[in-house]
Amino acid sequence: MMASIKGVPICKACCATNNNHRHCYYYSKQIGLSESGSRNLLNLRVQNKWECRLGGVLTKTQTATTPVEENDKPSVDGNGETQITEARGFHRDLQSLPSEDFTLVVVFPLWPTFHLVGPLSAIDLSSSLSDGSKVRVAYQGLPGAYSEAAALKAYPKCETVPCDEFEAVFKAVELWLVDKAVLPIENSVGGSIHRNYDLLLFHRLHIVGEVQLVVNHCLLGLPGVRKEELKRVLSHPQALDQCEMTLNKLGVTKVSTNDSAGAAQITAAERVRDTGAIASVRAAEIYGLDVLAERIQDDTDNITRFLILAREPIIPGSDRPHKTSIVFSLEEGPGVLFKALAVFALRNINLSKIESRPQRYRPLRIVDDSNKGSAKYFDYLFYVDFEASMAEPRAQYALAHLQEIAKFLRVLGCYPIDTTL
Repeated sequence: MMASIKGVPICKACCATNNNHRHCYYYSKQIGLSESGSRNLLNLRVQNKWECRLGGVLTKTQTATTPVEENDKPSVDGNGETQITEARGFHRDLQSLPSEDFTLVVVFPLWPTFHLVGPLSAIDLSSSLSDGSKVRVAYQGLPGAYSEAAALKAYPKCETVPCDEFEAVFKAVELWLVDKAVLPIENSVGGSIHRNYDLLLFHRLHIVGEVQLVVNHCLLGLPGVRKEELKRVLSHPQALDQCEMTLNKLGVTKVSTNDSAGAAQITAAERVRDTGAIASVRAAEIYGLDVLAERIQDDTDNITRFLILAREPIIPGSDRPHKTSIVFSLEEGPGVLFKALAVFALRNINLSKIESRPQRYRPLRIVDDSNKGSAKYFDYLFYVDFEASMAEPRAQYALAHLQEIAKFLRVLGCYPIDTTL
């Protein structure tokens, strides 16, 4: 591994009034990892704010939050003075990253008013998971929803913020109304939640953790009501499907609602004795309902996996098992998907999840066929979770290899694996 460090002044106002550069320096550290035919994938700027006061003059405060681009480096004008250009935007995918090495840029002003706001680290996440008293977490649904239970499992003392829709959950984080979001992504019985895969691609949030939650579907009713009296049961469509055998035995009518906690709220508000709901034990406590039966799901091993989303990624570590989530698309051709997945097999990296979704804005691809004219194919995006940390060279090399095959590639997040149930 090679490393070099250099410093150039960044505070022109400071240096203009004092002919030395003791007050502010811009340090650029270049680090290189080498493997034949591969490219490094990391290009991050440490988030920071700096101020410099000299002679009562306050210089411009600058916050760097976007990845470094080639045109975002210091340049020298005709007078030999260093210029700093503003970052011009986020990397849309890994294709736009520099091809040779990555740059870690840190601003170190030697002044008491310096404030450092760094990205979340794996240590920060671990400490937050044990407390979370200052964390605001958004989720879809009403109080008592399974998503709220997942948020409380991740951050036991957090403040949970309910949202009407999944889109609103993303917006709450992007608008700084909350710190994190908890989003269901797949269920062991119902499968993947495709809407949330699409939203992950549309928004620029980062996956910083996961939560696996055992689902305990309960049959709820008004106080004093027996389950045999029920004629109508409300809940989310997935919950109704997962409890189909129990509901068929009771001979009740199934009514769909937006979420399970909302079904409990409606049941409590309507006060109709023959109406029940399928929801959690916590929902029964919140809305004053009785638990008529627990674990009524057809499959007792019912587990939902949730993702924790944040505005900034965490710095991946190697001290504990990590998972990395990516999305990519490929050109049409025989064996292309095989070649893409082989980059992980060649480096002994296990794939824990693969999901394909048609591209929403370009669903069809026209391919010329000399025999029968043109053929139309669905154009797919592939979502993959693999069990390796981006701090490991093998993961970096695998993505560098995949980048040579894929026409689009984006890392959604690297985060510790949840091994608790």
